[in-house]
Amino acid sequence: MASGPTIPERSDQQAIRARRGPSGGRPPRVDLERYRHRNVVERAIARLKKQRAIATRYDKLAVSYHSWLVLAALLLWLPA
Repeated sequence: MASGPTIPERSDQQAIRARRGPSGGRPPRVDLERYRHRNVVERAIARLKKQRAIATRYDKLAVSYHSWLVLAALLLWLPA
């Protein structure tokens, strides 16, 4: 599933390409919907990393780590 860059191009890079004219290269396409989803996922992972019990867990079985991860996610998304 290779559909191009997800992160939008910086404004200074756009200006440089515009200044170069035809030899500036083709601008990358950005899928805004995919960018929004990526942002949601990155923020969720950052919030989970704040849970020290999850960040420092070294479980022998993947099932037990997954259960702790689900529990931490529930605690984050339930109202306090």
